[in-house]
Amino acid sequence: MKTTTMAAGLLLAGLIAAPAAMAAPDAQALLRQSDQARGGDLPGLAWEVRLANSGSASEDLQPMRLEVRANKTASLAEVREPLSNKGSKMLQVDRNMWLSKPGLKKPVAISPRLRLSGQAAIGDIAATNYAKDYAAKLLREETLNGEPCYVLDLKSANKQSTYDRIVYWVSEKRMVGVQAQFYSLSGKLLKQASFQYDNTVKVGGKSIPFVSAMQINDALTDARTTLKYGELRVKTFADAEFQVDNL
Repeated sequence: MKTTTMAAGLLLAGLIAAPAAMAAPDAQALLRQSDQARGGDLPGLAWEVRLANSGSASEDLQPMRLEVRANKTASLAEVREPLSNKGSKMLQVDRNMWLSKPGLKKPVAISPRLRLSGQAAIGDIAATNYAKDYAAKLLREETLNGEPCYVLDLKSANKQSTYDRIVYWVSEKRMVGVQAQFYSLSGKLLKQASFQYDNTVKVGGKSIPFVSAMQINDALTDARTTLKYGELRVKTFADAEFQVDNL
């Protein structure tokens, strides 16, 4: 009788605990959804990025303006300002990236980890596809600046990712990334970024929040790079625009 009662108790406890376990969110799905607000996995979109630096060692860094075009698997960023770099292009297709610029005979393969300006890597200005480049794990739920967030641990899934590891705060309500910490392979904190989403883009009849600003702070100094996003346009681009032979 005692054994039967204990078994019933364990069964009841299991039934009570089961809904909580089933309710755990899919970290990779959260990441995929948050990527859209930074240009990832959208059918066709163009935007402009203005980049400025401040703090340590920023005196010689000129402001930049780039135009970005993206589809589901590729993006092309072209420098419009400063004049000294005008016409340089960075093409990303799946996990590969190339650079072309006036005077260069042919495009050269580059790493998205290559520094673009200040604290911004080239991979920071391309469309964000963290869900393809990182394996996500839910670390915890946490309130950040009054907003409940999922805190995700992202481990690089390939050598072409921009960072080895990212700790990423995703708003539970808005499903957008609001803060990121970027780490080296050895576990050293390199940079921290925060994001704003004052832009909106309409895709397939649905309004999606889109990043309006990204501020990247160096972990050790007061060096800071701010990227501001605007001039959004929904547009379908020909596949030929994302072919390396056409750079």
